[in-house]
Amino acid sequence: MPEDAVTLQGVLADRDAWSTANCPVGRSMELIGTRSAMLLMREAYYGTTRFDDFARRVGVTEAVAAARLRELTEAGLLRREPYREPGQRTRHEYRLTDMGRDLAPVVLGLYQWGVKYLAGGRPMPRLRHADCGSDVHVTVTCAEGHDVPLREVDVEPARRPSL
Repeated sequence: MPEDAVTLQGVLADRDAWSTANCPVGRSMELIGTRSAMLLMREAYYGTTRFDDFARRVGVTEAVAAARLRELTEAGLLRREPYREPGQRTRHEYRLTDMGRDLAPVVLGLYQWGVKYLAGGRPMPRLRHADCGSDVHVTVTCAEGHDVPLREVDVEPARRPSL
């Protein structure tokens, strides 16, 4: 096994014997795996709430924006809240839910990775901690706070609940 791979434990070690139908990565990608969905979430993290602003800032058609925002709302990452400008019809804003906020480390990780490997020497905005000014880094840690390299990750089979 390569030194930079996770270790599959128990029945998971035989990769040909198990199905990936319920793989959390696969299921997540089914929901947010399109470019437009990820960019809409990016915009939500940047504070965008209005439909027209989402569509314009992401650079997609209104039909694509409507479809993706509907999917993200139905999945629970965003919620719709009504608002009304004076003299106008009621419209909806899109706000992050707890589930949507929990996805932020994934998007920030993509941002960090893109800056490191795809910036091509161009200056990029930095992620900074507002309280102390230090750079923000997305890392993998254990519950005890240790940094965990890929080679030290074990994937164990799910345990059946006891009756």
